[in-house]
Amino acid sequence: MKNVREFIWPLIGLVAVVVSCWLLYRELRGLSLDDVWDSLTAIPGQRYALAGASTIVAYLALAWYDRIALLHLGVRHISWLFVSVTSFTTYALSHNIGASVFSGAVVRYRAYTSKGLGAPQIAVLVALCSFTFGLGTILLGGAVLTLDPTLLHRLEDFLPAALTNPATARIVGMLLLGFVVLYVVGSILHLPPVVIRRAKLEYPRPTIMVRQLLAAPLELLGAAGIIYFALPAHLEPNFVVVLAVFLASFSAALVSHAPGGLGVFELVFLTAMPDIPKPDVLAALIVFRLFYLLIPFALSLVVVVLFERARLAQAWRGRLAPGDGPLPPSPLI
Repeated sequence: MKNVREFIWPLIGLVAVVVSCWLLYRELRGLSLDDVWDSLTAIPGQRYALAGASTIVAYLALAWYDRIALLHLGVRHISWLFVSVTSFTTYALSHNIGASVFSGAVVRYRAYTSKGLGAPQIAVLVALCSFTFGLGTILLGGAVLTLDPTLLHRLEDFLPAALTNPATARIVGMLLLGFVVLYVVGSILHLPPVVIRRAKLEYPRPTIMVRQLLAAPLELLGAAGIIYFALPAHLEPNFVVVLAVFLASFSAALVSHAPGGLGVFELVFLTAMPDIPKPDVLAALIVFRLFYLLIPFALSLVVVVLFERARLAQAWRGRLAPGDGPLPPSPLI
């Protein structure tokens, strides 16, 4: 049964890519490449720089995820540089490839075992990082829906009419914020762990919880900022609107299991931004994919090659024979 599940999710992702790309093609019919190129070249250099700075903020916040999880585990001997490069490599690969052999658990396992962490510790680290991201999405999603429940009107082509109703949307937003409040209370009161089947989820210490509530929104704000700064300034797109559409698009991309959210992310975003010309929106999405996905992906491949090369070199020099246990820390990351 486990082997069947391993094939089902990649198949679902492939179907999502095919269907989304077909729908995206229908959405963009009649749009010329020259129009998109003109939109890309019309973005001022200063706004490209701001989009780049937003990318750095996003990836630094992702590194903070790992640091927070390590503090939760009581691990303090691993440097910020190692954590940052490991986190960067992990997310750059998993964002582009999706739930594959290169996803978070395997990449982090290879890196953190070289620093002496065991498999149970790494499993907790991966779970807490995933939860931190989800917590940020819930927090920001609840905030934007509570502040402006009309935002779901932009997704009326994807959601039932009942959900796009402002009253319902505000209730959903308040429920999301309520979940965050319960999490905060559980951490402060140190409530008993939540047991789901064989998994036991313990509330982190308040100091860890506060860091989560800061790091997760920061990463999402940085990622949304890439698109915001790439959109035409003269059209004055509202950042809250861009953030809300980004959260919906990114969540849909994750749920679809499509590698890199290909097609799904663009389709939802374009549909939800009808007030901005399609060439300008598509140009902003291209900038996002370039800054947040493709450039980090290329850099992460270099890091993986250098890391594995260093481990092999150490084994070859006889410091530790392969199979005898974890290799000593690599100086490369």
